[in-house]
Amino acid sequence: MLKNTSGMDHQMMLLLGTLGVGTVLTWLATRNLLASNSKTLDSTGPDLNEKTSLSTEANDPRNFVKLMNDQNRKELIIFYGSQTGTGEDYAQRLGKECKKRFNIQPMVADLENYDLGYLDTLPKETIAVFVISTYGEGDPTDSAVNFWELLNKDVPTFSKGCAVDRPLQDLRYLVFGLGNRTYEYFNGAALGVDKQLTQLGGTRIGEVGLGDDDLSLEDDFMQWQDQVWPLLADALVKTTTDTTDDQQQQQHAYKVTMGKEDGSFYYKGELGDTQQSTWSVKRPYPAPVKIHDLTPNSRDQRHCLHVDVDLAGSDISYTTGDHLGIWPTNNEDEVSLVSTLFGWDDAFMDQVISVIPTDSTTKLPFPQPTTLRAALRHYLDIAQLPSRSTIDLLIPHCSDQSLKSFLQNLVDDKNEHKRVVLDQVRNLGQLISFALAAIGHKDASGALKDIPVEVVLECYSRLQPRYYSISSSSSESGTVVSATAVTLKYNPTPDRTVYGVNTNYLWAIHETLSASSLQSDMPKYVVEGPRQQYLIPDATNASQSQAKIPVHIRKSTFRLPSSSSTPIIMVGPGTGVAPFRGFVRERVYQKQVLGENVGATVLFFGCRRSTEDYLYADEWPGLFESLDNSSSRIITAFSRESSEKKVYVQQRLAEHGQEMWDLLANQGAYFYVCGDAKYMAKDVLQTVMDMAKSFGGLGDEEATIFIQDLRKSNRYVEDVWA
Repeated sequence: MLKNTSGMDHQMMLLLGTLGVGTVLTWLATRNLLASNSKTLDSTGPDLNEKTSLSTEANDPRNFVKLMNDQNRKELIIFYGSQTGTGEDYAQRLGKECKKRFNIQPMVADLENYDLGYLDTLPKETIAVFVISTYGEGDPTDSAVNFWELLNKDVPTFSKGCAVDRPLQDLRYLVFGLGNRTYEYFNGAALGVDKQLTQLGGTRIGEVGLGDDDLSLEDDFMQWQDQVWPLLADALVKTTTDTTDDQQQQQHAYKVTMGKEDGSFYYKGELGDTQQSTWSVKRPYPAPVKIHDLTPNSRDQRHCLHVDVDLAGSDISYTTGDHLGIWPTNNEDEVSLVSTLFGWDDAFMDQVISVIPTDSTTKLPFPQPTTLRAALRHYLDIAQLPSRSTIDLLIPHCSDQSLKSFLQNLVDDKNEHKRVVLDQVRNLGQLISFALAAIGHKDASGALKDIPVEVVLECYSRLQPRYYSISSSSSESGTVVSATAVTLKYNPTPDRTVYGVNTNYLWAIHETLSASSLQSDMPKYVVEGPRQQYLIPDATNASQSQAKIPVHIRKSTFRLPSSSSTPIIMVGPGTGVAPFRGFVRERVYQKQVLGENVGATVLFFGCRRSTEDYLYADEWPGLFESLDNSSSRIITAFSRESSEKKVYVQQRLAEHGQEMWDLLANQGAYFYVCGDAKYMAKDVLQTVMDMAKSFGGLGDEEATIFIQDLRKSNRYVEDVWA
């Protein structure tokens, strides 16, 4: 889900140019250690590009069934396919609760780390749970793609061979999906997995859980869990291990050790091995970046940023319509808040730590070894909103009874949790500050100093990349990729401002490069990055300094037609115009450079005011003139320029309904929508439905079928976010 997914000497030259002399000497002394431990850096599993073919050999590390047998974990395995970390969090929580309720230790497994071809060897007494997130329009997440492709082959190949009828007839399973009802294919990935598992002979032992992030994903998950416990109680084979409830409660997910060997390397926030020659979602590329403000005249201090990322020398390529993943850094205000609340002084924050999962099958939470400062700044999502189960982790360790009661009330009362945490958008640090003020504490410093570090770390998921539709043409600009992003800033309560993590990080970089002083109320970021790798200052002219950000490319299905002569209709208000800038520039390249015949190219763009947020206003006239096609043009809707009524893109589309219907129904046009899923995309869809009825003479059912056929043939495509 958007705005809700990738030579040695050259890289060493980059490193030497960005590190201080002392650091370089340390690095050179330990480079072999880093190379030998390169897998330690990859705390989220193997590279997506590293494919391992199916093997029935006993030593296959991707054979999860053998691993379960070796570790005597035959009762339950919980798979997850997660895009932003929420699915992983739910899978881990489910595993912990099973340990408490049934005295078993389930295996919790990332789908991309194991070969699901072994699913047919899972014993009959074992239960498999699939926690599946849906990305985009009913698609699986990046980590679940291989599993999805396996299930959807004409003849799926499992370990016992492809000729086996109903190869999963021994499989008993459960499914919980994470989706958003504003999308056309609500929980499409989870429902698709369930359908294929059933067709292959599997038996689902409970209802599919359909989590809706548009309402309350947390409530949906908790309700599904309540339905699942009796089913699992009946289905699971009980163990005889004598473990008390108190012992189970005290087991933490991580073990933290302090210190390191003298002179040994430790991570300060690095996301990729700087000695490598290949880059991916697992090892993002630190790319030079230039940023400029597209909306300097904005009245409300919202800034729309145009971001140019230089991929030259990285061997990374992209296709027009792909997504750019940018790995953010947390702001220093939030880092300081967490360290203050938990009583971590500077010395403790900079002490080297190693964090090892107590479950050997659980992946590392971030690169090891590192420091708490690096973890809070670069690796952990400290801005995420805490669930009730996360809050519950803290309660046994709270020494203040008033604070304990306050937090317990949030755990017990989901409506109060929704009001205080979700509706008022409080991350964990902000929530604790609010709670302390509510119970009369004037000084929050060290209020939670008794809570162990490992418990605090367990409260946070891994900081995930933010994805943006690419706004450049790969034919025109193959090594420089562009993105368009609006800085997020809003007030959920009158006295508090919430800042978007990544967009304000980009704004801080922009201000640094333009030698501007950030406004006093804006969050502060360490834009220099780990070991000052992300900023090469120019001592004489700050505007000539060079900044870098870690990035990767995620492939998309948002594509132009294979024939340039095919007409296209694009609807993209606000930053939804981003991919269409790339589309139009691609069509201009096809026309002007390749000499191809380019069909009608129509863009519907909307914003508030033509003088404030008309994105790329200076480019459109020349681009459409270059297409040399009377049908190609931009049609605008400025919602705040008229005092009589607001005008939106769907209204402009309706005004040109006859012409657009002719392109769509008679000339084979492709129809693209990018932007808000909850309102705009639905209104545009309804407008197209109305066009089908008004100009095509179709009834309600026929119009619905017409749209469905367009979608199936990839002629109605959405790149939307909630």
